[in-house]
Amino acid sequence: MITPVMPTYARYDVAFVKGEGAYLYAEDGRRYLDFGSGVAVTALGHAHPHLVAALTEQAGKVWHTSNLFHIPDQERLARRLTAASFADTAFFCNSGAEALEGAIKIARKYQSATGHPERFRMITFEGAFHGRTLATLAAGGQAKHLAGFGPKVDGFDQVTFGNLNETRAAIGPETAGILVEPILGEGGVYPAVADFLRGLRAAADEFGLLLIFDEVQTGMGRTGTLFAHQAADVAPDVMALAKGLGGGFPIGAILATEKAAIGMTPGTHGSTFGGNPLASAVANAVLDIVEGDGFLDHVREVAAYLRAGLEKLAASNPKIIKCVRGEGLLLGVECVVPNGDLVKRALDNGLVTIVAGGNVVRLLPPLIIEKHHVDEALEILARSCAELAN
Repeated sequence: MITPVMPTYARYDVAFVKGEGAYLYAEDGRRYLDFGSGVAVTALGHAHPHLVAALTEQAGKVWHTSNLFHIPDQERLARRLTAASFADTAFFCNSGAEALEGAIKIARKYQSATGHPERFRMITFEGAFHGRTLATLAAGGQAKHLAGFGPKVDGFDQVTFGNLNETRAAIGPETAGILVEPILGEGGVYPAVADFLRGLRAAADEFGLLLIFDEVQTGMGRTGTLFAHQAADVAPDVMALAKGLGGGFPIGAILATEKAAIGMTPGTHGSTFGGNPLASAVANAVLDIVEGDGFLDHVREVAAYLRAGLEKLAASNPKIIKCVRGEGLLLGVECVVPNGDLVKRALDNGLVTIVAGGNVVRLLPPLIIEKHHVDEALEILARSCAELAN
């Protein structure tokens, strides 16, 4: 008999009922250190007082009006995001998949508006994950996600991640843009090298394409800069955001240059809930913290401390851990044993982590963690490795 909640998830047998800072509390009162952050969403931890205050204050005013009317906090959020990025304009939605759908539409509309309606295809990369809609599944191209959902949506040409020559060879008369994650997150935590991203920028410029960065998982300080691509000193034409943008409240965004958004006129795209007063109030509160003095410096410092500890752990447990990779507080531990075994063992010992492709365990702690949280996580991981070895 099917369950009332559709059984599309293989859930762990834990239910969390409270969160505070870097910790979650289960129904039985047990405390867990959260190094998953709801898959990179609760970037400022749980029940952050500034976010709680912003949400409750706005909840006492107005929750939703729709985008048929001006939303002052949404306009403020757009100004702040564009001021902090390459972009000139922003569109707000509710999730990463919606942001990616909109970004793909912008690329197609740009080509149509500039006299090239035949250009509709996107170059994407093997191992990518861009969402669960039909178009974003096709963009990701992973067989396990596409199975059973009928013909793959046309318009996506996949090449090897990191291979610039293959990317350039795939550009044809119907190509509209290039879509890439600066770090393959779900696909195994593989960072793109800076030269590869710069090469994509040059190819897009050469062939009249739009370059789209999927920063749904990497954005909002996760890698130690506000957006991951900033470390490579390269800018896209369009960028998709979500996850950490709302600190746990659902909101997504598409940032674009004025040039890229030339075709996005009234009626071309929309969202009932996107950037409503509640979501915008919380996202502005997130930016208050992330843009605060010293915040990203702290992320970089604690990330380096965590990386060093993980490297030492890997060296001490070669039968369990193969290597460590990633950037900032988006780190992947590639396992020798099945990654699910380490995730489950760590959970049993009080640490929440996330599986990823490539037999990887992802560590995505809140950006507010301190070194003592890192020490606690490393101790749990060391104990879990020892138990698996025995």
